Amino acid sequence: MKKILLPFLLILLSAVLVACGTKEDDKTNGSNEKPTEESSGDSAANNGLLEEVLEKGVLNIGTEGTYAPFSFHDESGKLTGYDVEVTEEVAKRLGVEAKFFETQWDAIFAGLDAKRFDVIANQVGINDDRKAKYEFSQPYTRSHSVLIIHADEQIAFDGMEGKKAAQTLTSNYGELAKSHGAEIIKVDGFNQAVDLIVSKRVDGTYNDKISALDYLQQKPDAPIQIVEEEDTSAENESENAFLFRQGNEDLVDEINKALDAMREDGKLKEISEKWFGEDVS
Repeated sequence: MKKILLPFLLILLSAVLVACGTKEDDKTNGSNEKPTEESSGDSAANNGLLEEVLEKGVLNIGTEGTYAPFSFHDESGKLTGYDVEVTEEVAKRLGVEAKFFETQWDAIFAGLDAKRFDVIANQVGINDDRKAKYEFSQPYTRSHSVLIIHADEQIAFDGMEGKKAAQTLTSNYGELAKSHGAEIIKVDGFNQAVDLIVSKRVDGTYNDKISALDYLQQKPDAPIQIVEEEDTSAENESENAFLFRQGNEDLVDEINKALDAMREDGKLKEISEKWFGEDVS
């Protein structure tokens, strides 16, 4: 009798141990641990990122914090700028707090991918490569190429043939200057290019209109003028928007509604004119 019972008891004990081990594994793999505020979006697959943002009352935003006049620190140390103010107004209309995570540009997309934040607000240009991987809101900034020349000069946008253009060598604007037959004078950035124009050591520089408007906001007496290209149609505009991970259309749609409302009631224009002297939205 003992010989029969012993194998039976061993089989029964093994079955109990297997059952306990299965329950413990299920508990580990199905953890209900909530994501931290910095790694938002973990529950988006089930509830949607919009619901998560509204529930937490916080919209986490990736931005540089060193990119004036869009996202930078003023003399008091406060984070400010055009993108910051637009984003804060959007968050306000969603009924949540805007929380910014300052991240260098070369790491900002990886930060979004890793769910450190919900959205990037940093003048992200809309292009096909990014559209293949991410979701964009509607644009909140539109700009195009301009020619900046001395206030005393009269040069058309396409009239730089044989003239000197101050350009950074790696920018699209350098290529634009070459296409118009200009002689390229290498500079490190926009301000240096304008300095050369003011001192009349070069004839002009091709650059982004918003950069020129910002410079004139800071130095309204600078002896420069902006020459716009004849074709400023939508096809030749550069557009910048909020950037999201794919699959978060619920949050994208709600932010688009906020931007629409800001256009309707004039708030977006007001913020734009504060920073640039005209509506760039």
